[in-house]
Amino acid sequence: MILNLQNFVAREKPSWTELDEALGRLEQDPDAALRLAHAQRLHYLYQRAGSSLAKLQGFPPENELRRFVEALVSRAYTQLFDRRRRGTRVRARQFLTVTWPRAFQRQLAAFWLALAVTLVGAGFGASVLSADPDSKDVIMPFSHLLGDADARVAAEESQVNHRLGNGKSTFAAQLMNNNISVSIRAVALGMTWGIGTLVLLFYNGVVLGAVAFDYISAGHWEFLFAWLLPHGAIEIPAILIAGQAGLVLGGALVGWGDNTPLRSRFRKVSGDVTTLIVAFALMLVWAGFVEAFFSQYHEPTIPYSLKIVFGALEGIALVALLWRRLPADDPQL
Repeated sequence: MILNLQNFVAREKPSWTELDEALGRLEQDPDAALRLAHAQRLHYLYQRAGSSLAKLQGFPPENELRRFVEALVSRAYTQLFDRRRRGTRVRARQFLTVTWPRAFQRQLAAFWLALAVTLVGAGFGASVLSADPDSKDVIMPFSHLLGDADARVAAEESQVNHRLGNGKSTFAAQLMNNNISVSIRAVALGMTWGIGTLVLLFYNGVVLGAVAFDYISAGHWEFLFAWLLPHGAIEIPAILIAGQAGLVLGGALVGWGDNTPLRSRFRKVSGDVTTLIVAFALMLVWAGFVEAFFSQYHEPTIPYSLKIVFGALEGIALVALLWRRLPADDPQL
């Protein structure tokens, strides 16, 4: 029961106005992430408006004040509780644009180490092949890379009708399965204090460096970049991120400079490691499709310049995503 309507309105109107403005912002951008502090404030204002509405029940339904507060409560209810049905779409965008880049940046030192070890391996592989061309039989993991680079390029460019035919989907699935399994091993080997992860990254670098040297030394740098960049611009960083996750696990296991119990150290990094695993899995799915349906086509079917530009744009987009400035680390719903 309201004893003094004028005092009641004067006391409650500021909270009604604040709630109305907050709802207006959410209605303009329904998919916006709602920060925890803002959600708590919105819920408080909703409860206060609901209490006001209860006190206005004695007024007739056509009363202007009662209708205004009823509409306000209804809008607030929709924004607070209907967001659950939109949550999956919001969380997916939140993961890609905030959660993943933040985990990546928090563990950036591990990524730089993974990159450095891979580059050292690439330099080693190129140097070994340069000094001893017969070492190709030992270094190259696939038999089709053992032959002469000139012959391989000529054979690829002569196949106007692609050799995979209708098997591209199966080939894409095989690529995804292989790359994801290698990356999972890079993470799992973090449990060897990171040593196994470092060895795997080094070996991948050796193979990459040897393959690159083989084509470049034969004068086929354009073929190499057009073949590797479309999928490699995503696939290679994905494997580096897998190595990053493995090294983070290894660092937690070793515990340099951290005297907290092992369980606490693992708990501290578990969220970032999980995020990185999901991220590189998504990257490798994309890379598998690109490799099967795009990378394997060569000139004259697809111009090399188009493939190189495509791969470069992928790389630029990935760098922009992972290194962009992020909002403050504030919990979100």
